Amino acid sequence: MLPLSILFGLVVALRRGLYRVGLLRAIRLPVPVIVVGNISVGGTGKTPLVLWLTDFLRQHGYHPGVVSRGYGGGTGGMVGVDVGSEPAVVGDEPLLLAKKSGCPVWIGRDRVAAGIALLRAHPECDVLVSDDGLQHYRLERDMEIVVVDGERKFGNGLLLPAGPLREGVSRLGSVDAVVVNGGGPKAAMHLRNEFEMNLQGGVFYNLLNQELNASAADFSGKELHAVAGIGNPQRFFTHLRGLGLVFEEHAFPDHCVFRSQDLDYENADALLMTEKDAVKCVGFADERYWALAVEASLPPAFGQTVLQKLKDIDGRQTA
Repeated sequence: MLPLSILFGLVVALRRGLYRVGLLRAIRLPVPVIVVGNISVGGTGKTPLVLWLTDFLRQHGYHPGVVSRGYGGGTGGMVGVDVGSEPAVVGDEPLLLAKKSGCPVWIGRDRVAAGIALLRAHPECDVLVSDDGLQHYRLERDMEIVVVDGERKFGNGLLLPAGPLREGVSRLGSVDAVVVNGGGPKAAMHLRNEFEMNLQGGVFYNLLNQELNASAADFSGKELHAVAGIGNPQRFFTHLRGLGLVFEEHAFPDHCVFRSQDLDYENADALLMTEKDAVKCVGFADERYWALAVEASLPPAFGQTVLQKLKDIDGRQTA
């Protein structure tokens, strides 16, 4: 696979270079665009960071919107996502973003077209956050944020298909911020633009009645099964163990489309899952289904970096 990886790297570098010199045209939208992406395949924690960003921006007077490709969605066109959308149509992550962010969310394989459609439908939006899309160079961006899984990092360090990387690690030197998700002190890469992110949460909500909450103590003595169809299932299982829970774990592929029979475990008093998985299970869930609500925690310096970038953009636009 190594020769194919070399060829892949050449194609990626050529394509990016063509956009940089203007031979391929990037489209600039009328509002600032913040791209949250990664350089590796699989989940790294982009969705919690996008949720953190939209909340942070709203707290500071902005009106953000979110664009996403809509992984696994059944539509190729531009679609607005709302809390009643079907995950099979719009994808699990965009649906979760729509449910939790309170912001307009639009999906489309062409993120430029999705962004234009969102702004037409919601002219109050004054900044767009692109969920993924670091390699979607047709969308001109004002800030690039790369999320790195602090536990898995970059695998063998090779590009696809011999390794997990979409772009080389050197790409981190050109982005505005690198956010390392978990892993503790050993995960630090000591980059000038590096920030640590941790996911926090200890409250579960019931899928049948989302007003009904439970703590880890409420599951004491019960037969528990934990389900995770995310990029790094062990991160979820480790989080649950940190809450003192004992359970049987079930790892599924990222973006797995669950069926009720997939989760029909004998003697299960409760099924614990991520919020991303929960949006796909609401339709067949019973009273045993519980989702863990988590939030990203980032240092104040990261928020200041975002605000300073937007301030610089405003300064350029008014100059």
